[in-house]
Formats: sequence, C-alpha cells, structure tokens
Amino acid sequence: MGGMRLLRIPRGERDRGQTVIEFVGVVPLILLLLVALWQCALVGYTFVLAGNAADEGARAGAAAEGDAVGACRAAALHEVPAALQGALPECAPDGAMYRAKVTLKIPILIPGVLNSFPVDGTAAHVKER
Repeated sequence: MGGMRLLRIPRGERDRGQTVIEFVGVVPLILLLLVALWQCALVGYTFVLAGNAADEGARAGAAAEGDAVGACRAAALHEVPAALQGALPECAPDGAMYRAKVTLKIPILIPGVLNSFPVDGTAAHVKER
C-alpha cells in the first residue's frame, strides 16, 4: 500500500454538472405550466369579450329607433376581434327588455390537444322607448 494514493476530489468539484441535469429535467415542466397558464388567460379573455359584446349589443338594440336587431348585431360584432367571431349574435326583444346572446369559441394555444368549446355571453337592457 505504500505506492498507492487515494485520489481526493475537492469538495466544490463533486457536484459539478448536477445543476445542468436538474435544469434540463425541470425546464419542460416549467414550459408546460406556462402553456397551461396562457390557455387559462385565453379562456378568461374570451369570457370577458363575450360578456362585453353581449352587453353592447343589448344596449344598442334597446336604444335603436328602427332596426333594433341590426343595431344589436352590429354593436356586438364591433366589440369582438375578427379572429374570434363565430355565429351571428342572437338579438331579440323580450317584453320590456332587449336581450342579446353572443357565442364565441375559445382559441386553443395547441391545436388538437383540446377541443374548442363555446362561451356564451348574455345581457339584457330595458327598452328606451
């Protein structure tokens, strides 16, 4: 044993490379979380757009002098970006109220992973005549 020496690795050198391995393992999880959060933001944004468009359409239909349905649809479509516009808004008088319903499809960040489901926004305003 006289000629054999134990090779000692300095303390700071023992864990070299461990950080890279951990980083490579965690990055996909972080990216997946960011995609999920962005999709949640798209869902919330679509709900807000549908509700606001329905509110504006009902307000325009309630205040219209002539073609209330046309005014309702035009006001509702004006509030929705062209990329999200789907079916025409449903506008109709209902007694002393004027109701509007706007249906939008939620944009999907990764196509094919989820099916886009519709979001309805409804609103009603008292007729102003």
